[in-house]
Amino acid sequence: MEPSTPLQPLIIPRPEHTLSRAQISPAALKVLYRLHEAGYRACLVGGGVRDLLLGREPKDFDIATDARPEQVHKLFRNARLIGRRFRLAHVQFGAEIIEVATFRAHGTDSEDGDGAVVEQAEDGRILSDNVYGSIEEDAWRRDFTLNALYYDIANFAVLDYVGGLTDLRAGLIRLIGDPLQRYREDPVRMLRAVRFAAKLGFRLDPATEAPLPRFGHLLEKIPPARLFEEVLKLFLGGCALQSFELLRHYRLFGWLFPATERCLSHQQQHYPKTLLARTLASTDERLAAGLSTHPAFLFAALLWEPLRERWHRLEDEGMDGSEALQAAADAVIQAQLRHTALPRRYSLPMREIWEMQPRLAAITGKRPLRLLSHPRFRAGYDFLLLRAEADEQAAELARWWTGFLALDDTGRAIATQPPAKAPAAGKSKSRRRRKARASATDATPPAES
Repeated sequence: MEPSTPLQPLIIPRPEHTLSRAQISPAALKVLYRLHEAGYRACLVGGGVRDLLLGREPKDFDIATDARPEQVHKLFRNARLIGRRFRLAHVQFGAEIIEVATFRAHGTDSEDGDGAVVEQAEDGRILSDNVYGSIEEDAWRRDFTLNALYYDIANFAVLDYVGGLTDLRAGLIRLIGDPLQRYREDPVRMLRAVRFAAKLGFRLDPATEAPLPRFGHLLEKIPPARLFEEVLKLFLGGCALQSFELLRHYRLFGWLFPATERCLSHQQQHYPKTLLARTLASTDERLAAGLSTHPAFLFAALLWEPLRERWHRLEDEGMDGSEALQAAADAVIQAQLRHTALPRRYSLPMREIWEMQPRLAAITGKRPLRLLSHPRFRAGYDFLLLRAEADEQAAELARWWTGFLALDDTGRAIATQPPAKAPAAGKSKSRRRRKARASATDATPPAES
């Protein structure tokens, strides 16, 4: 819990820590120095400090200051104010965005009496938090101890108010304050705890860990758009497979993808989990190699088994295969939208990957050649390769396509020829000869008159 009086920080001077300005983004340094020169306190905070102290490359650099959002906006022409729940300034340098947040406090009113309050729902969720305070108060408002470390640009020291350095050295993820209260304030903290455990390879503090299997239902109160962003962070951060295993271990995955969880739970065969595990491992491998990966492919795998079950059920009820696939896709996507958002820029290519799967089964005539020019062919083929690792029919089809892609144009033309039909049984040679002669006679042109 937050102390009644602010604690003095543990101050680690520049010679005693490894964090250097050379490791900080030039854009972040510009923001830090301009705030400092304007008379405001300015600190690098959160994941940037944590990762640099661990010898990792930060994904982004966040800054905390005693300047109000409007004051930050006046200092930077390239800044814009965002957010209602938390008022922030985004300072943009080309493609890089530096997030600047004002120190926050726990109180019910701001120091200057402007009436700002922490708005909370009846269940304890924080709806709005724009009560500003000191750096000491701000430290106790953060979620995990290892995210509450500050690098002060004024003297290049690292400041620790909550024991973050001790937990960092111990490889421990610990919530600041009462875990039950902090999870109720913001249930997304449960997903963040899992993500940090997977990303850093740290263990969860027992008090931080204990509520997770029981509090998953709180995620139902979070807007689907916010949960979608958290899913991308969980599965596109380089630790997708470990994140998936931890989410299932703590019974959180089913609150994000309930239809998929039902398929994983009630099916005896290992196919659904094998497909997901291979997809997530492949995603991690691509990111580690510096290659891109598309959320549409990820969601195609996450929702494939619910789609497949509904698709085949509709076919069993008499619906045409193509119509059944379309209807199943509509139903699965609509059901998922109640839990996580799925923007059309991702849902449309995801559907195309699904629709490509039955089309890849047509391997004669001109259809395979036409399919090669389809913009989603490669994604559909890659998805087939993942399916092949757990499905023998898909494996046979994947082998055919892999061989087909290795051929030249002539070889592909031969490979797609339909098999020659054998003569019908029971026909005599004389009947075949008579038929041939009759055909030749019909083909003879009439004599000119």
